[in-house]
Amino acid sequence: MDNQSEEQDVVDRPATRHTRLRGPLLVGAFFAALAIVLTLVGLWREHNLSLRNIALAVVLCGGTWGLVSWAIAATVAQVEEDVASRESKDG
Repeated sequence: MDNQSEEQDVVDRPATRHTRLRGPLLVGAFFAALAIVLTLVGLWREHNLSLRNIALAVVLCGGTWGLVSWAIAATVAQVEEDVASRESKDG
């Protein structure tokens, strides 16, 4: 009877999936956030904070740095996979 209750608990649990940022996506999000913060600090120091400038900081700086750093990290990850697969075939 304990087996059935344990199996039913597993079935009754909601199928929530917690996604964690890993690898290249984490790198891209980190550099995007860093670029946004540094841009906002620069705008604040120059007393140039406005809604338009904040939106541009988020879209242009965060988007650009996030996309470029993600692309570099994804390429590095693919190269590492290729090297590992080549080593496993050779040795």
